[in-house]
Amino acid sequence: MALNLPSKQNPERRRAAEEDVLVREVDDAVRQDQYAQFAQRYGKLLIGVFVLGLAAFGGYLFWDGRQEAAMERQSETLVAALDQVQAGNLDGAVERLAPLEGEAGGAAIQAALIEAGAAMEQGRAEDAAAIYARIAANDDAPQLLRDLATVRQVAATFDTIAPAEAIERLEPLAVPGKPFFASAGELVAMAYLEQGKEREAGTLLATIAKDDSLPEGLRSRARQMAGALGVDAIEDVDAVLEEMRTPAGGDRQAQ
Repeated sequence: MALNLPSKQNPERRRAAEEDVLVREVDDAVRQDQYAQFAQRYGKLLIGVFVLGLAAFGGYLFWDGRQEAAMERQSETLVAALDQVQAGNLDGAVERLAPLEGEAGGAAIQAALIEAGAAMEQGRAEDAAAIYARIAANDDAPQLLRDLATVRQVAATFDTIAPAEAIERLEPLAVPGKPFFASAGELVAMAYLEQGKEREAGTLLATIAKDDSLPEGLRSRARQMAGALGVDAIEDVDAVLEEMRTPAGGDRQAQ
């Protein structure tokens, strides 16, 4: 059976195909020329940007590695100093902290707090107060550590400064809910007593005694001091009596 094949191609279709091939070839040539011009004009710039990007990334990795290594060394120094403190070797602890002297950052501030605490233990209150004062005035230190340094500085110099100065410095911290409310509050209450303001002192101590978020030992001490000043610091009498009976009852059962 014979197939009916066209003896020749449609001239118009052939012409369109040829034109399409020609257009594609022209487009390819134009694009290649544009790429060549772009590479010639911007190629060096792009290579430079790429190289700079690699250099910056490599520099960051190097800096990050050094920072991490420095933090590890600082942590090791602090741990070694604390080990000396626990062993009762305060001079050794201060010596271990020497590498952190003059550095910035949290590790240096913690080292200063340890050094100040060692000075207090050694009876060098003035030296300790000077260190605490530097921490309290350090704008780069976390506010929590600055407040802690303020409380300890006032405690270290309490016998040598005027009660009014102690009250002025600690009143902003002697507020329920503040991290150092109890410590600052007790010092402010003592300053009130030196001024003869027993009612103010008792009221503040009663507030400390009623704060459930504080340790019971601290609350008990504040409760007794407030009671001695004539201020009732007991909200739940039955609960307080139960707390007083529990240790005694435990002793009786042990016997």
